[in-house]
Amino acid sequence: MKRDIISVLDMKKDFEDFVEEGILLKKNFKSGKRDSSMDRKTLGMIFEKASTRTRVSFETAMTQLGGHAIYLSPRDMQMGRGETIADTGKVLSGMVDGILYRAFEHDNVVELAENSSVSVINGLDNLEHPTQIVADYMTIMERKGKFKGLKIAYIGDGNNTANSLMLAAGLVGADFWIATPEGYEPPERFVKESKLLAKKHRSEIEVTNNYKEAATNADVVYTDVWVSMGEEKEKEAKEKAFKSFQINEKLVSLAKKDYIFMHCLPAHRGLEVTNGVADSRNSVIFQEAENRLHAEKIILKKVIK
Repeated sequence: MKRDIISVLDMKKDFEDFVEEGILLKKNFKSGKRDSSMDRKTLGMIFEKASTRTRVSFETAMTQLGGHAIYLSPRDMQMGRGETIADTGKVLSGMVDGILYRAFEHDNVVELAENSSVSVINGLDNLEHPTQIVADYMTIMERKGKFKGLKIAYIGDGNNTANSLMLAAGLVGADFWIATPEGYEPPERFVKESKLLAKKHRSEIEVTNNYKEAATNADVVYTDVWVSMGEEKEKEAKEKAFKSFQINEKLVSLAKKDYIFMHCLPAHRGLEVTNGVADSRNSVIFQEAENRLHAEKIILKKVIK
């Protein structure tokens, strides 16, 4: 039976295995050990949204694992000329061993998975970003050595990355605080599911509009862009609403001295974060970015058979 990774919840039973095995893959690679588990396998990659980290990490991951990746934008394929997602899934299933889909709409990723006989991996959509979150929690484990007892503070927009981070916090038993301006909170269904998961670990999921409360005594301070791709019309309104939610030196002074700063990138420096924080000794944003490569490797190894 094939395995799709559309949501963080598709890793509900073994999320920490993804993290631990991803870290081990990274260590092995750094020590010169090579893995050819994708030998003669091909990954089809559909990108409706532009990407740096997702595209490069998956292409490089396939290459380093002995496989091959094909980049497909809508203008390169018939899906951009009216072919249905269902037909696309059926056609690609007969030619490739797995499909990565970076989409505007979550429902389209679900539809592709339902009509593909090979595994489908969500490379980001409007609701979740599961591949990023494996890399994020790898980074937290590398720097903190644990999840339980940590306070993760996400300050910014209640977007796809926030949704997935929050679900994963529930899975690993970390306390998770998300602070957003009023009206920009994450969808209630993600909050509810995350709280149910956290209850099993006696950890907390807190949603607030008080960014200082979220940052206080935080072990991890995380932010993302205020305006996601496809939201350009909201740019002026969102930048006004989020102005006081900037991650700056004054705000992070409320966190623990050994806090780490995280951002899934690209960063709009001077907006959601200052250079002083992004380039500080507490910042792990480039370690986090590098971990995308090794996160993609373990995801590929676990889903493509």
